Amino acid sequence: MIKHLKLPDTISSRTEYKKKFSLWEMYRAFVLIPGAIAKMIGNKITKSVDKDLIERVQLAVTEVNGCAACSYAHTYLALKQGLSNEEIYSFLSGDGNFIKQKEARAIVFAQHFADTRGFPKKDAYQAIINEYGEKKARIILAAAQLMMAGNIYGIPYSALQSRLKGKPYKDSSLMYELGMHGAGFIFLPIALIHGLLRTLVGFSNIRLDHCCPDGNPDNPTESTD
Repeated sequence: MIKHLKLPDTISSRTEYKKKFSLWEMYRAFVLIPGAIAKMIGNKITKSVDKDLIERVQLAVTEVNGCAACSYAHTYLALKQGLSNEEIYSFLSGDGNFIKQKEARAIVFAQHFADTRGFPKKDAYQAIINEYGEKKARIILAAAQLMMAGNIYGIPYSALQSRLKGKPYKDSSLMYELGMHGAGFIFLPIALIHGLLRTLVGFSNIRLDHCCPDGNPDNPTESTD
């Protein structure tokens, strides 16, 4: 079925990074996976947030981050869930033609979440709490966090696949691609244990206010409300 979908050229022929992440950002995103998965499992039981909105949120995060591998994978999932080719294409293109009014804040938040590299502003998160309630807001946040973790690993993987096809990404290197790919295997089990312990102890998965008081975007201030 996925063969019938024409992905945007910006994805199917990508040869440069839209966003590039560090090993520390990868580990930090992986640590949030257990808590985020717990929210998603809970949502499958309560059905508080529609699964199509979850998929649209994740497509929106992927579009901002520019992960080719994740775009293909989530295209397949979205098609299985019944989203139309046109709707998926729209989300991956970032044109917003299929955004429903009642879902607009969630989609805009997902885009903001990706823009801020996983540290959304407190008022942006409060806006979705005001719109959907705290329970749904936490689920929307969890969906974005899971997609971010996948993107951070998937982006260098996509670059490596492109390199093997003779089309290396600009501003990339084989060392970076292999390093991120290999580190993911090493970091993931450690980060999952770390994240599981945080969840069991009761630490929040909410990380807000990506700001840079020293002017350096590599040194955000982290808040766990």
